[in-house]
Amino acid sequence: MVAATRSKEAVLAPPFAEDTSNDNQRFRTLSCGAVFESAGGQGVSTALGLAGFTNLDVVRNTTLGSKPYLGRLILHQTISLGEETVHSERNFLSLRTEQSERRIEFRAGKMSIADFFDVNGVGSDSHLQFMNWTVDNNGAYDYAADTRGYTFAGVAEYHSRNWSTRFAEALMPRVANGINLDWDLRRARAENIEVELRLSLARTRPTTIRLLSYVNHADMGSYREAIHSFIEGHDPRPDIEAHRRQGHVKYGFGFNAEQELANGVRAFARAGWNEGHNESFAYTEVNGTAAVGADIGGKPWQRSRDKLGVALLGNSISGDHRRYLQLGGRGFLLGDGTLTYGREKIFETYYTARIKQGVYVSFDLQHISNPGYNRDRGPVVVPSVRLHLDL
Repeated sequence: MVAATRSKEAVLAPPFAEDTSNDNQRFRTLSCGAVFESAGGQGVSTALGLAGFTNLDVVRNTTLGSKPYLGRLILHQTISLGEETVHSERNFLSLRTEQSERRIEFRAGKMSIADFFDVNGVGSDSHLQFMNWTVDNNGAYDYAADTRGYTFAGVAEYHSRNWSTRFAEALMPRVANGINLDWDLRRARAENIEVELRLSLARTRPTTIRLLSYVNHADMGSYREAIHSFIEGHDPRPDIEAHRRQGHVKYGFGFNAEQELANGVRAFARAGWNEGHNESFAYTEVNGTAAVGADIGGKPWQRSRDKLGVALLGNSISGDHRRYLQLGGRGFLLGDGTLTYGREKIFETYYTARIKQGVYVSFDLQHISNPGYNRDRGPVVVPSVRLHLDL
């Protein structure tokens, strides 16, 4: 059984304080929000042994404890560029119900990069939708974050009627999956850029396509250097940590799409790839991924606020990464001492029932073949129950 403890989405909306000193408030707004969190638990097998782990809310470093911490502290500036406005759904990042159609937004502070990049309406919310790391996020997107999933960053966005683009500069952790961030941008940083297209490929049914690219600079280890050092007898086993060097670069690309198929029925797809020569550093040990899924509202069975979802995905690793694990190397998540390689294949389904306003209960089931890319392990079946409260 897995209990949700933390997500890339905050449980409570931040207490935004909008600047009303400007009489032309409609065209320029300034807000600031902060969110404190507490996360406990350690997940199945202490969150080790899977690239696509079963619960996005698990914090991987169990030594951090459940003491409250600052999750987000964001300064947000909006500059409107026209008279036309669009409806905006309130969420944990903004309480506004209307905003300019054409606008520029700037954000700076402590945040989760995944709040703004690779977002998907069908598969991003681990509170009410899917739970798996590589369903809710692109597994090949090694986005800058500490162990809890946060970093300090600046984000700039431009929005218009049919498209948006966003860019972020963020801090990287000092070590792989570490809690401490490196503040020296000359040696460690992450650049992220995404273009979002809003179309109607199926007549009146909306389509959204997002194209992502990122580049991470950090004190990363090289799988190939660790392998060669082991083969030449310099190391007793392949050790990526012994071959970390400042200036190594990891880059990757992502595709993200969602399509409305009918009233209350939506489909989504994700695909991602990153270079696999340097170690997975911040998110999970995936070098290639592909996922498809869908959700349907409960109106056909007279439960309009309920939702049913299903997803299929496959994760893979590069040749260097694979060889490193086969020879006995360890990453921050994987390492069995050997490896009989196979793609990690995951099926997930959930049903979220709205009990009453603000109270949701979810049932989730995941089937994982070749966990940790090892055909000698699994399959694994993980049932879960979640309780979500909106206060």
